[in-house]
Amino acid sequence: MDIINHLTRTVSPAVLGDDHSPAKQNLLEQFYAIFAARLADANTYNRFANENIGRDDQQFYDRVWTEDAHRDQIDRELATKHDVDQTAARGLVAMAAPLAFHEIKSLAGNTPVPQFLNDNLDSYQHHIPAWASTVLPAGMLAATPAVAGEHISDTVSTAPLQREEEQKGSFLKALLPIIGLIILGALAWALLRGCQENPEPVATPAVTEQQAADGDEQVAVAADIEPASLSIATGENNELYACRMNVGNETLQTNVMNALTSAFGDEANKCRADVDDNFAADMPAAAQLATILPIVKNVPNASMIIKGDNITVNAPDATALEKLVSDLQAAAPAMTVQAEGPLDLQGEIDDSLAAADAAMMNLGENPDPRDVARALSIQVINFEVDEAVIPDVNKAFLDRAAKIMAEVPDMNLVIIGHTDSQASDAYNMELSRERADSVKAYLVSQGIDESKLSTKGMGETDPIADNSTEQGRFRNRRIEFMVNDQDVNANEAMATGSAALGTNNSMDPDMNPLDNNNDDLLPDGDDATQGTALDPTN
Repeated sequence: MDIINHLTRTVSPAVLGDDHSPAKQNLLEQFYAIFAARLADANTYNRFANENIGRDDQQFYDRVWTEDAHRDQIDRELATKHDVDQTAARGLVAMAAPLAFHEIKSLAGNTPVPQFLNDNLDSYQHHIPAWASTVLPAGMLAATPAVAGEHISDTVSTAPLQREEEQKGSFLKALLPIIGLIILGALAWALLRGCQENPEPVATPAVTEQQAADGDEQVAVAADIEPASLSIATGENNELYACRMNVGNETLQTNVMNALTSAFGDEANKCRADVDDNFAADMPAAAQLATILPIVKNVPNASMIIKGDNITVNAPDATALEKLVSDLQAAAPAMTVQAEGPLDLQGEIDDSLAAADAAMMNLGENPDPRDVARALSIQVINFEVDEAVIPDVNKAFLDRAAKIMAEVPDMNLVIIGHTDSQASDAYNMELSRERADSVKAYLVSQGIDESKLSTKGMGETDPIADNSTEQGRFRNRRIEFMVNDQDVNANEAMATGSAALGTNNSMDPDMNPLDNNNDDLLPDGDDATQGTALDPTN
């Protein structure tokens, strides 16, 4: 359980809003670690365990650290370390504390919060700075490693070294090692002559079976890291129509978001990011995004996928597509730029199932629910036109996935149906719901607890590609699986920090509670002011 990553994804957007400052994001990340370590102390937690902590209760921070000197030190050290004004730092942590508290309680579930945090100490301990030892319970900081080259003896003795009295016959004993060396030398010479016909390369180390196995494991782990990626599509009026990114850390996310904002303004806020260490923390094209994105923006109904060293683009107009490829190659000469080929439907389905199967194979024991959801989302479920019947080709994979899901405790998934734009809005909405319900029903038939699955139909409202090309429509017709971080029936979701909304969401968290929309994932009912049919996405 990566507690810091979870809080960064769920709480930081609510605290920072449209402010994408890396310094403030890093400040909050460090504060989460200090905050978690404080809550891991049962005496501290029990002081307010039975309180009803409001998500906007900015005095809660004062009750976690009751000493003014401790709060001042936290504010001062965080501000200095991250080059942020101390008053601003105080405001950020005061706003973050109650939100982080609720998120941690949600993660802990039925486990007492101090026990949960102590059980997962390794996931955040390395984020705690050394200066925090004065504001935290003892034992929360990781042990300081020994200085390189310094030898720490396992035993210490103050007794003087004793020289043993030489025994009679010591001369003969002294000769024995020499005789042994002569014999070993003779044997080595004989073996060397016997191996001259097939000599091994000089200085080639022997590899044991265990070392070989370890090497294979390391190669497999490296191969499991997916390249970071960015997928965007423009609309008829050159606006940002769709946007997704998969990145390995918040630093890369911030860099990509800054480039998107520079090119598309506030429309960049609709870009959804999957930030996880399953993805690379670097993107070869990142340095050229400031040049690349305006080129794509100038082509209506264009799409671009950046993944690793490759850029794949498409557009409905052949002439515009050819120019787009040429311009991008000039802007990013180190990248491979190509036009997307014709849709190979069966090939796409087969490749998706193979990739999803490989992702399932790599889950290992006790997988992270997000990794399970990500693996499930890779597969293409190619429903027949106007149908919601799962094709047979997907059932074997879903059967296998169900067995893994049954072994992951407390995993709640949201199954989300999406369509392309080739029908009325109302029809697409209903069809997407039916398809999501169909997948849920099949998983339930394979033994998954129905209460662990919820569904939502998004129709054509949440595209990941353009709808002007066959390939784009194919990508938009999809089933996505997402982890429901909170128990819908037992836990409150993150409330909005905006007086404009003024509501306490009781169904699920808004992706960014400080913006002016309610773009959550579960069915409406949490905010009547946003309607009851579908949460707006922009």
